[in-house]
Amino acid sequence: MERQSSGTRKLSHNASTLIGMSAVLMWSASLGLIRSISEIFGATGGAALIFSASAMLATLAVGWPKVRELPRAYLLGSGSLFVAYEIALSLSVGMAHGRAQALELGMINYLWPSLTVLLATLMRQQRGSWLLPPAIALCFAGIVWVMKGDGDWSPALLWANMRGNPPAYALAFGAAILWAAYSVLTRRVGGGKNAVPAFLVVTALLLWIKYALSAEPALHVSLAGALQVLVLSALTATAYSCWNHGVQRGSITLLATASYFAPVFSALLASAWLGVRPGAGFFQGVAMVTAGSFACWWATRGKA
Repeated sequence: MERQSSGTRKLSHNASTLIGMSAVLMWSASLGLIRSISEIFGATGGAALIFSASAMLATLAVGWPKVRELPRAYLLGSGSLFVAYEIALSLSVGMAHGRAQALELGMINYLWPSLTVLLATLMRQQRGSWLLPPAIALCFAGIVWVMKGDGDWSPALLWANMRGNPPAYALAFGAAILWAAYSVLTRRVGGGKNAVPAFLVVTALLLWIKYALSAEPALHVSLAGALQVLVLSALTATAYSCWNHGVQRGSITLLATASYFAPVFSALLASAWLGVRPGAGFFQGVAMVTAGSFACWWATRGKA
């Protein structure tokens, strides 16, 4: 009986991990859509529309959470990180100076898998080997490679690239840190709860407030834009609910491993959707980020 119970728990654990992994596939299609929606409705207005629709769909899918039953650390801590991440990522991509830079900023966001493993190790949720520091260094080197493009690299050129649009780059790097922190904290304090619909509502409200206070023009109805918002909102609502379930009940290390391949999928899908053809340097950097992230998993493999 005990063996059967153990097998059931393992099956449930594996199923939860697979559910979380499905979120990675859905996120891979998000970068290009965020950028095209921002071009139609503006960076803030487009993001506000995305998360308003996502909140409604998530509520219909999983119901409104019973706020009083949620652990306070999860509600306030994880909720704040979630909201901050969503705003940072969507605004960074929307504020990019062109579609090519939007791809670049999107790739910076994919530092979060390696940072998730690093934080999980620092929080003693996972042990790592000597390979972890060089693996993380390879991820950051990949981002530098993405940013340099096909030209020669130098610290001055890299700094000039970032100084050309500092808010967008700061938000992109911040987003990577925020999502890693959210994943690790939610696993520790979430208690199996799911407050994603509430988090999405708060995200939308803050973006609408920012939109009302900004100088962005009034929103104009667009069928193409509305359809893109609907598709992305459905992906967003489903992906975050799946990820929330996975990080709390599945293997956070395997989830991070699956996400290591998201930069490749995201770069290919976004390039095709936006009609941008990055140079070889861009994809070499993406490969470095993916390899470095995978090495992060290898550094923690089999270490409870």
